[in-house]
Amino acid sequence: MSKVRKRKVLTGTLSKHRQGFGFVSCDELERDVFVSAGSMKGAMNGDEVEVDLIPEYLWKDSPEGIITKILNRKTREVVGTFQKSKKFGFVVPESRKSFDDVFVRKKDFSGAQRGDKVVVQITKYPDRYNSAEGRITEIISRNGQPGGDIKALARTYDMRETFPSRANAEAKAMKKQGIRKEDLDGRKDLRGKKIFTIDGADSRDFDDAVSIEILDNGNYLLGVHIADVAHYVAEGGPLDKEALKRGTSVYLIDQVIPMLPKALSNDICSLNPGADRLTLSVDMEVSPECEVVRHEIYESVICSAERLVYDDVSDLLENDDKELSRRYAHIKEELLLMNELAVKLRKKREEQGSLDFDLDEACIVLDERGIPERIELSDRRSANKLIEEFMLLANQTVAEHFYWMEMPFIYRVHEKPAADKIEQLKIFLRSFGINLKGSGDSVHPKAISSVLDQVKGQSCENVVSSVTLRSMQKAFYSTMCDGHFGLSMKYYCHFTSPIRRYPDLMIHRIIKLVINDEMSMKLIKHFRKKAEEAAEQSSVMERKAVELEREVEKLKKAEYMTYHIGEKFDAVISGVTHYGIYAELDNTIEGLIRVDDLWDDYYDYYGEKYALIGRNTNKVYKLGDRIEIIVDDVSRERREISFIIADSR
Repeated sequence: MSKVRKRKVLTGTLSKHRQGFGFVSCDELERDVFVSAGSMKGAMNGDEVEVDLIPEYLWKDSPEGIITKILNRKTREVVGTFQKSKKFGFVVPESRKSFDDVFVRKKDFSGAQRGDKVVVQITKYPDRYNSAEGRITEIISRNGQPGGDIKALARTYDMRETFPSRANAEAKAMKKQGIRKEDLDGRKDLRGKKIFTIDGADSRDFDDAVSIEILDNGNYLLGVHIADVAHYVAEGGPLDKEALKRGTSVYLIDQVIPMLPKALSNDICSLNPGADRLTLSVDMEVSPECEVVRHEIYESVICSAERLVYDDVSDLLENDDKELSRRYAHIKEELLLMNELAVKLRKKREEQGSLDFDLDEACIVLDERGIPERIELSDRRSANKLIEEFMLLANQTVAEHFYWMEMPFIYRVHEKPAADKIEQLKIFLRSFGINLKGSGDSVHPKAISSVLDQVKGQSCENVVSSVTLRSMQKAFYSTMCDGHFGLSMKYYCHFTSPIRRYPDLMIHRIIKLVINDEMSMKLIKHFRKKAEEAAEQSSVMERKAVELEREVEKLKKAEYMTYHIGEKFDAVISGVTHYGIYAELDNTIEGLIRVDDLWDDYYDYYGEKYALIGRNTNKVYKLGDRIEIIVDDVSRERREISFIIADSR
């Protein structure tokens, strides 16, 4: 009797494509398993499934299989746009990672109308023949309501602006309580000093203020004063639990999903001008050579003299604006002194190899209906750089101080790039005639900084900077002080933004206990565990927030380009793949030119040259080349923009 070959059954997570097929990632295999649309067995994106591999001789390019069992459903609800008919409707998912429409019976409309952004709860999962079914449980926004599209997208990431009632109640109680006489006990009173904030024009929460003076010995005394949020957010309370869950505030063009309720973030914790506020201060005595020769960390109370705006301060520093000079005459000397120090700090940091990825960033301006009316480049001007330098110095000083105290702490870690990524980067840079010094496993930040300097002002600057940045590791939070490669710093933490970042709030608690001599062995053990939890959760939520911010930006860029279909633009080639060319406009909007739309020749992809080359014409499209494009098509739902070459029609 011949043996029956036992087929291999694996388990893994399904990633589904919009066209119905998908891939299952399994720990046992290096390559993902392809599953055709007809072999899904009703599985949805993200489900944990059992997949039966078909015989190897039937594979095309990679392992192929059939889903035989759904082990764990990951989708409980779907956020999307409601499409309604008389007797039934469908919810079309908002997320680009979810491609399964949900059928809704008339009795489950819950008052939703066509085009509304809704949440639908799954009541029946799909099978081989039928879509998922559900009932609408929440109407996020009505059709056409300004900002509704951004709110819906945020909801797909389970991010909400509203807070649980207990957290709100605690925040309101803290706001009502205000600053009591006993809150000032043991604090250094800085209300008589010239201290002020410098932020963006649209900022509503101010968690850092600065001060400066020249000492008799010629050194600078730089003060960085940070909102004492830990004074108001009790550890383990409703506010603290919700802040840890959120991990970070999320900034979505004209909307904010805050880490803390507005009663704290915009009021009692915010360093508003003319208001007494509790702070945690770092005084740093800095020599003319930019060495911190002495520092002190202490609890304080301040009253901000001014709420300054980046553009105003920059105009004063860069252009000696007369009107602004008169308006801020009482602090102009301090501003000039700050700029003098900031320039020196920046120069020293650059000499040490600190990387400055001065990438173009989009400033998306929405009208009152939430429609993008223009997209421009954001400016990093003198005032922005000034505050950046002071916050970096404070973060570094605090991190080093607590590293040597061997206290539980949360550090900001940026590991050196992986050796294979650096080798790939070296090959890429050679195509621009640039030699990156150092081997894959021993490259120094200075070598990468030198590359960025070489391309400054060139048409390829943004492309080279982007590719170089992508070769870097992602920064994260850790209880281990493993250094920050990008900043070329051995000690670094996030201390300066406790209103919008949980790690800052956590280390403030530790700092306050230490400087008040209240840290016991029991508390050390407690905070080691809490710091680990906070570092892991905050790293996860930061990645989630960055992904959402990018998706919202793509959404609004796609919407903006729907008004420019058929128009010509200058662009630079920002990516080359076997399926086409990515081109970026001067305002950072990126679109794809499909290789099928290059009609003048058949183009081959040369990965090592980052180029497409025509077989007959030898025409080359490579990274960094400037081209003229026409906007061909836009999908706002998929957040995709298609271009064609202007001279190929």
